[in-house]
Amino acid sequence: MSSTIDERLHGVLPVLQTPFTTDRQINAAVLQREIDWAFDTGADGVVVAIVSEILRLSNAGRRKLASLVCQAAEGRGYCVISVGAESVVEAVELAQHAECLGASAVMAIPPVTASVESAATREYFAKIADSVSIPLVVQDASSYFGAPIDPSIYLSLLEQFGVERIFFKPEASPLGSNLSKLRDATHGKARIFEGSGGINLVDCYRRGIVGTMPGMDLLDGIVALWNALEAGDEERIYQLSLPIGALVALQLQAGLDGFLAIEKHLLMKRGLFDNTIQLPRISWELDPETREEVDRLFARLQTVVRVLHHSKMVQKDALGWLNPAASSFPSWSDGIIG
Repeated sequence: MSSTIDERLHGVLPVLQTPFTTDRQINAAVLQREIDWAFDTGADGVVVAIVSEILRLSNAGRRKLASLVCQAAEGRGYCVISVGAESVVEAVELAQHAECLGASAVMAIPPVTASVESAATREYFAKIADSVSIPLVVQDASSYFGAPIDPSIYLSLLEQFGVERIFFKPEASPLGSNLSKLRDATHGKARIFEGSGGINLVDCYRRGIVGTMPGMDLLDGIVALWNALEAGDEERIYQLSLPIGALVALQLQAGLDGFLAIEKHLLMKRGLFDNTIQLPRISWELDPETREEVDRLFARLQTVVRVLHHSKMVQKDALGWLNPAASSFPSWSDGIIG
């Protein structure tokens, strides 16, 4: 069930893959289909971020993507728009544009083409936060680009803007221990998202995260895993997390392009995307042997998801037999396509 947008940002917020036409324009119809599927699958919101290829889009392309996403997501859950840029002026303009569109929050990484000192990095984030009234998710994207953010910056921003305005998405290695350090340094006040694609979700959940920003390709499995974690169902947790982790490990081997290629392949396999077109420059392509292993692991994950969904439906039917008022037909949010 998707969250209402008057609550604090939390839950499963998948990062959108951007679908393109054959002439490399954003495919609005396919994007709408992807967003519809996300909410029908149980996402609490959607995110535009690095894996959405924003750093390969023009400024106008980023604005168009943000507009399409906010319009499609309106009223159904959170909408988080990444606004990180090489200059604070551009980042502020993108943040204000996202707020005008109705975004629930903005997210930003530091500039990636030049090394920036801690004081300048802190000022960069503070100016973005100052420019809007919606929350800012401070993202350390050093798993893809640049150097890790100094933890003192997190603490300073939280002190200045408060827990309602500043959220965190730390991705520097080692992820788990760094997350715990941030949690402990803020006495548990920091509201933290993980963004490992799902490979570290179980470990990070046990350390107190408020949500996850996974890829869209494995969303049914991630939603089921998040629900299992919330329920404390250890058997379900590892039934789901092991194939998810194996799939994400294959994506990680090629960095950003590994996520792009494999996620778009699986979205096309699901019937959501028409093609796997990416924007250049592309440093890695999905080879036949990796594709075969991805498909084998994906089939295993889908089997687990279907079995768990069937079990849930049996329980619901039993509840309906005992209490007819509780019985209902299954919806997309109850289970996912295989």
